[in-house]
Order: sequence, then structure tokens, then C-alpha cells
Amino acid sequence: MTAQPVTLDALRRYAVARSLFAPRPLIDAVKKLGYLQADPIRAPARAQDLILRHRVNDYRADDLERQYVSLPLTEDSIYNYGFFHRDALALLHPRAVSQRWRDLMAEHAALRRAVLRYLKEHEHAHPRDLEKALASGGRINGWGGSSSATTLLLEGLHREGKVHVHRRDAGIRVYAAAPKPARALSGNARAEGLVRLMVNLYAPAPLRSLMKFARVMSDARPGVDCVKRLELMIKRGELRAEKIDHVTYVWPADESMPDAVDERVRLLTPFDPVVWDRLRFEHLWGWRYRFEAYTPIEKRKLGYYALPLLWRERVIGWGNVLPDAKGKWQVKVGYATKKPSGADATIFRRELDAEMERMRAFLPVR
Repeated sequence: MTAQPVTLDALRRYAVARSLFAPRPLIDAVKKLGYLQADPIRAPARAQDLILRHRVNDYRADDLERQYVSLPLTEDSIYNYGFFHRDALALLHPRAVSQRWRDLMAEHAALRRAVLRYLKEHEHAHPRDLEKALASGGRINGWGGSSSATTLLLEGLHREGKVHVHRRDAGIRVYAAAPKPARALSGNARAEGLVRLMVNLYAPAPLRSLMKFARVMSDARPGVDCVKRLELMIKRGELRAEKIDHVTYVWPADESMPDAVDERVRLLTPFDPVVWDRLRFEHLWGWRYRFEAYTPIEKRKLGYYALPLLWRERVIGWGNVLPDAKGKWQVKVGYATKKPSGADATIFRRELDAEMERMRAFLPVR
């Protein structure tokens, strides 16, 4: 680790360089990230695809879904939902199930047994096929819609770790019986592994944010105290904690900070690890990003799905990527800080054009 004092500029460069690593094969990128957050909105593509396009060689939208069944990946939850390498399953499970799900399982105990028998007899289970086979009837789900009891039971069994997502058909999860974990970990080992996963994904991360994640992860996993392990890992020097301005940041103590980052412009999803933590975002880049997909149109300031615009080590604004009348993808840029000028303007425009060419290669034609 550098002996020089850590500055805000150094922290910005570090945050960008360590997360936007050199592109590699898809499975290697997911394993290096540790966790890939998922979101279904396509504007212009789903969050998981927009994250991977910067980190995977020649990545195209929906490559993850196309290749999922052939890769050692799994869909699961940590504090929200996403994709993991299967090696992470021992960290994620066993996990507590909410009272709502326990009540559902108790109410449909016979049906639960029937679902598990079906999965023993069949390689995988599409909710529609399972519904036909068991004729379970309907039930109102927790989001105000109507879902079949078999679909909700599959979701509950997924939360329990009894089933896993085998693949998706047009976005619908198709389940299979979950493989038994290769090993069982102690509570302390799980807590330490979960903390490392979060630090690896978001470092340099505000300590306040990590503590929040740690509490959520611990609450869902009896016998796992991520808060205590995080404090211990800082105390024994594995993680470095240092206050810059008013924010205490945490990162792996054995990592060095880069002297520079490249010139590239990147359009990032709001869920990208570089920009996901809003506390860090506002401190590092000095303005408040708003995710406005669920904001009424008349109240939007940035756009339905404005992509944070990263240039060098700074997020200077946002871009809305939309198809024009001929179906060609275009970007409309807004600036939160001073617009590049002079020689910088020429470099920025060149790099923005290059980013849009990469975006067009990544996206399907409309």
C-alpha cells in the first residue's frame, strides 16, 4: 500500500480502476466481481448485461442468459437479488425464511411435498408445467398480483436453498433441485466470506454502508455476525479504514492505488458497482444522482433510466440511450458538472463516440 496520504482524487482513481478491470471471459468476470446485481428493466438493456459489457470480452446483451445453463452460476439473494458463482452458495445458505414464507409453507405442506417429489422425478420444473401437473390453484402474492401456489412455493423453496434456477424461458425462472453444498461453513467463516465479498465488490466502500450491508446479511442468517467480523478484519489489519473528509472508507489493506486511469468514457448502469453506493457517489463526485424509473414523468430531471457518465476518474453527468427513428441507438448527454472544454472537449467527444460504438455493438438493433 502506498505510504502517501490518501486523497480524494486517489480514492476516485482507485474506485474506478479496481472495479473496471481488464475484460475477461464471462465466468471469470462474475467470479472476480463476486456478485452481479440483477434488474429486469431494459433501458437500453438489463442491469446485469450493462455491468458485464465493460468487463467481459466481446459481450452482447443477453449473453448471460444464453450462457447461464452451461456455466457454474446461480441466482440468489444476499441483500438483494443477483448472480453468483456457485462457490458462493456455502456463504449464502442456510438462510432464515420470513414468517410470510413459513406461513405459506405450513398452509400448503402437502403441496410442498408434492413439489419436491416432482423435482426428484423431473430434471427441472417450469412453473406452468408444475401447475398443470399438480393443479394447485391460485393465491394472491405479496406484490398485489395473482400467482399460483406452485409458483410461490418454488420461490419459497429457492429462498430456503432447496431449489435453484436452472435457466430462464423468456424471463421466467425454470427451477431444478439444488445440489447439496460441497461443504458446510462455520458461522464465523460465513461472516468473513460475506464481508470479503462485499468489500471486494464495492471497495473503497464507506464504512457506514458496509455496516448496513453487514447487519442485513446477519439478520437473514442465524449464527452469522458480519458486523463483528467486519470490525475484527479492520482491527487485525486485513482491511484498511481511513477517514477522508467526513467519510470513513474501507478497502483491502494489501492493495495499492493507481496513479492514473485511462481516457475512456463509459456509460454505466445505475446498478454498476462503481456508482451503486449513493453515499460514496455524492462524496466522490460531488452531485446527487437520481434513479428515476419509478418517478412520475413530470418530476423527472435526468430521465427514465439515465446512465451515469464516467470519464477518466470522474462521473461528470448522465446519458439517456434511445433508438432514433431509424432504429439506431443514440445518446443524449446531460452534465452535472462543467462540460469539457478546450482540448479536453475534443478528447471527450472522441471517447464518447467510441463508447457509443461499443454500445451499438452490444445492443440488438431496433
